Amino acid sequence: MNPELSLKLAAAVENMPAFPKSVQKILELTRDVNCSPKDLVQVIDKDPVVTVKVLRVVNSAYYGLPKQITSVNHAVVYLGFNAVKNLALSIAAIGMLPAENAAGFNGQQYLVHSLATASIAKQLALRLPTADPMDCFIAGLLHDFGKVVIAQFMPREFRRALETSVWNEIALHLALRQVMGVDHAMVGAMLVEKWRFPSDLVETIRYQYSPQSMDTPMLACVFSANQISKQLETGRAFAPLVQELPLTISTRLGGSLSEVMASLGDLDMVLHEARQFSKF
Repeated sequence: MNPELSLKLAAAVENMPAFPKSVQKILELTRDVNCSPKDLVQVIDKDPVVTVKVLRVVNSAYYGLPKQITSVNHAVVYLGFNAVKNLALSIAAIGMLPAENAAGFNGQQYLVHSLATASIAKQLALRLPTADPMDCFIAGLLHDFGKVVIAQFMPREFRRALETSVWNEIALHLALRQVMGVDHAMVGAMLVEKWRFPSDLVETIRYQYSPQSMDTPMLACVFSANQISKQLETGRAFAPLVQELPLTISTRLGGSLSEVMASLGDLDMVLHEARQFSKF
């Protein structure tokens, strides 16, 4: 990375807003084994924006609940502690996306992919005794956030990378390396490090395209979930941008990409849920 680019990226990361305090508190609660539903409700209730959006999603046709939910406490009773916690985090991440950009960045498509990846990463984490499902969900949700930074603060370079990706039929992270000398994984790692996320989550985002450099349960879950999510979205069995699982990851998860994907069962609901959440 040349010094000029390094300075531009550092400035871009610095200009990204921090997560709202309520969301930082929710993240703290996810790591507290003694956290109760009451603690979560109190945090969300103090943030009127998150409260309104949580209730809007909960009362949407997607959930089809028998009666109107009028409080976060009732939402926890009907949907469960983890569902509302994940929902609040998802809403916070969605709320940080710019309404429009000059880079040709498709925010809706980005959200669907990120939400689906988060959900699948969490499912995969349940199979690994040393993986934390909630941390894997968050890592999946934020794995592509570097794209948001580049698209917002370096739109010309991002657009050129998008065009390179389409014309040469290569993955966007490779096109960004060609155009800028750095990909969104590196930028995303810089951002979550600024947000003071745990080091294992930072490194998972940093090394998501070079899993041979880091063999951890979280990276295995996020890398695999990312590939499965891409395949779900394209609807093709052998999508050109989908990578096979490296040996270290297939060993951890017990099979090839197609085998791991098949073992998860019907994933249509995951994609449907991601599309519903992305609208709020």
